[in-house]
Amino acid sequence: MLRGAIPAGRIAGIRISVHWSLLPTLALLASLLSLSILPVHFAGRPVLLYWIIGTVAATGFILTLVAHEFAHSLVARRHGVSVDRVTLWLLGGMSELREEPPDPKADLHIALAGPITSLLIGVVSLVVAFAVEQVTGPLVTAALVWLGTANLIVAIFNLLPGAPLDGGRVLRAVLWHRSGDRLAAATSAARSGRALGLVLILLGGAQANVFGSGGIWLMLLGWFLRSAAHVELMTASARHRLGDLHVADAMTPTPVAAAAGDTVEEFLASKASSSHHRIFPVVDPDVHPVGVITLSDLARTTPAARRRTTIGSLARTLPDADIVTGDTLLADVTRAVLLRPGLDLIAVVDSEQHLTGIVTATDLVRGCDRTALGLSLRDHPTMPGSGSGSSSSGGPD
Repeated sequence: MLRGAIPAGRIAGIRISVHWSLLPTLALLASLLSLSILPVHFAGRPVLLYWIIGTVAATGFILTLVAHEFAHSLVARRHGVSVDRVTLWLLGGMSELREEPPDPKADLHIALAGPITSLLIGVVSLVVAFAVEQVTGPLVTAALVWLGTANLIVAIFNLLPGAPLDGGRVLRAVLWHRSGDRLAAATSAARSGRALGLVLILLGGAQANVFGSGGIWLMLLGWFLRSAAHVELMTASARHRLGDLHVADAMTPTPVAAAAGDTVEEFLASKASSSHHRIFPVVDPDVHPVGVITLSDLARTTPAARRRTTIGSLARTLPDADIVTGDTLLADVTRAVLLRPGLDLIAVVDSEQHLTGIVTATDLVRGCDRTALGLSLRDHPTMPGSGSGSSSSGGPD
C-alpha cells in the first residue's frame, strides 16, 4: 500500500484507499477540460459552466478507473485469489492481490478484466454521447466523447506487453501456459516492462524537446513502469531462490516490540535502546501486532513531547495482508516486503495471533543469498538484540 493513502470505504467487501497524489490528477484533468478543450471548441459559454462540466467529466473518469480496478478484483476473487484493497493514486489505480493467480487461465482472465471494462465504458460513452446530443447540447456531448476516448486510451495503453501493465500480465499468462514455468514467464514479462518503460521515457523526452513540457507525463509513466517492472523482476528472482522455504525459516524470532500504550520515552528506555534494528512491530496489550514504527518516526517527536506521546499515536497501521503465520511460504511474502524496503515488515503470529517474529526485506535478501550458496538460513551466529535466531532483519532497513 502507498504511504499516505487514506481509507475511503468498501465496495463489495473490497477496501478502497485514495492516495493524496490523486488530487493533482483530478485538478489537472478538470483544468484541461475547463480551460482548454471545452472553451476552444465551444466558445462563448459562461466560465462556470465550463468548470462544472469539466470537473464532472474528470470525476467521472476517476470513477471509471475505479471500475477498471474493481473488474480485476472481482474476477480475482472469482478465481479464489484474495484481494487486499484497491488504491487510487497519481497514475490511476492498482488492485493489491494477496496471492498469485493459481493457473495461467486465471492469470489471463484477471489481467483482461480491467482493459475490457475500460473498453466497454469507452464504447458506451461514445454511443451515449451521440445518442443524446440533441437533448444535452454540445458541451455535455464533448465531455462524454472525451470520457469515452480517455477510456479507450486507458484500455489500449494497459494492454502494452510489459509488467506491471495488464498487457504484461497477459504476456505472463501466455508464456506460463506455453512453458509451464510461471517464474520464467514472470521474468520475461518484467524484462519486457523495463524495456517498455525506457521506450516511454525516451519518447517523452523527445516530445518535451519538441513541444516543451508535453512529454513530462509520458516520461513519468515510463519511469513508473520501469521502476515497477524492476520490482517485479526482483520478486520473481526472490521467489525462484526461496523455493519451498517458509517464513519461520527466515524470521527474526521474539523481536523487540513496542507496546502501543507505552510512551516514546518508555520505549526508548527499554531494549530498543540497545537493539540494532530501526523498525519495530507495535503490539496491543494481548501481544497482537497492530502496527509498525521506525526510529525515524520517533525522532520526529521533541524530547519534551516524548514523555506524553504514545507509540500507538505515531505507529502506522499494519495491514492484514502483512500478518502471516510461520508456515506461510517465504516466496509468498516477497512482493509485500520488496515493494516497501525499509518501511514495512511482515509480522509473524501463532495460532492465537500472538506476535512470534518479523520478516523484513533484509531477511529475504539474506535468505536468497544463503540459499544461492547452498547454506542453511540458520547456520549463522546470533547477534545482540535479535533473539535466539535470525539476526540481520531490520538492521540496515
